Amino acid sequence: MTEPSAPLPLAGIRVIDYSHFLAGPFLSRQLAALGADVIKVERPRTGDAGRASPTQRAGVSGYFLQQNMGKRGLCLDLRQPAAVDLMRRLVASADIFVENYRPGALKKLGLGYEALSALNPRLIYASVSAFGHSGPLSDRPGFGLIAEAMSGAMSIIGTEGAAPPLFRMPLADMYTGSQGATAVLAALLSRMQTGRGQHIDLALYDCMVSMHDYALQGYLMSDGAEMPKRSGDNLPDSTVYGCFSAPDGDLVIAAQVDESWLRLAELMGGADLAADSRFHGAASRNAHNVEAIALVRGWCAAQPSRAAALAALEAAGVPAAPIQTIDEVARDPQIAARGMILEQEHPRLGRVKVPNLPFHFSGLDLGTPEAAPALGQHNRDLAAQLGFSAAEIAAMEATGALYAEI
Repeated sequence: MTEPSAPLPLAGIRVIDYSHFLAGPFLSRQLAALGADVIKVERPRTGDAGRASPTQRAGVSGYFLQQNMGKRGLCLDLRQPAAVDLMRRLVASADIFVENYRPGALKKLGLGYEALSALNPRLIYASVSAFGHSGPLSDRPGFGLIAEAMSGAMSIIGTEGAAPPLFRMPLADMYTGSQGATAVLAALLSRMQTGRGQHIDLALYDCMVSMHDYALQGYLMSDGAEMPKRSGDNLPDSTVYGCFSAPDGDLVIAAQVDESWLRLAELMGGADLAADSRFHGAASRNAHNVEAIALVRGWCAAQPSRAAALAALEAAGVPAAPIQTIDEVARDPQIAARGMILEQEHPRLGRVKVPNLPFHFSGLDLGTPEAAPALGQHNRDLAAQLGFSAAEIAAMEATGALYAEI
């Protein structure tokens, strides 16, 4: 049973989020949800480039809201000595520093790992980049799309003879952010043993390659004999496992194991199809993939509706699901029951809805985080906590060393 009074696991941990766009902010968003004090540090006037991303409402980005909730906002002009002093004090007080710039870029600002580690040896410094801090491509910039393309993932989706489709979900960024949170938590445990922080070097490209559950290991284990090909909505090496169309919508069927296939065959063609030896055993079904898929496609197309097809499959015990559109996902009772759409109060927008994180604990109530901060929203509070006087804070505001949107 959840105990609302139980302290969150990262309470008392301070994180400096000096990242932008997606992978870094998603990493630190997870830490914030687990109770860390995450301080979003941004540049004057424009802030994180994600603030300009869609969807915009009253000048506020939904993209930014989703990835930066639960954080405090600090906006500094690091070209000014007073801002550098404030940043150094902040680093000295921090446990974790998250950045996702091209390797070497932050050294020019005095914010590289070596400099900050010398200031605070307990600091855990998490770097996210396209290719990492070593290797022949380490100095190249890149986005998630670059890693997704180079990883081989895009080469195995879509249909032969056509360019592969975009994933339309930021797999490289989100997975790297998730892996980064895991690595940071491991580094915190290590610090408990050693007393020292360390540098975590995360690459979008590495993370995408690590996601291969079949294609790369099949190629390696077969000494290059197994070369995956694009197969569209069908998986020829796992019959029947793919996408199909009913008259009013699409669905997926996962009947690749013998027991599920026999149930599907019985549903589609009775005892005669279930007894057809061409489809007995995975190897034989794969050898007759074209015939099996044609049978399933014909059956799905002949159903009165997608709902009717799914009801029949469920009654027969065949794993299947609708291919839901985004509006169907937003209305799904299962998503509502799991709290996967979070409602927050925003000072400018009122009540807003954003996708939630998938964390569910028996002994913790993560609550509802505060909406993402306005640019420089917590400047004064943070500066005061770091020991700056009211006069010093006012002076920094006057010179622009501290910047806040009006």
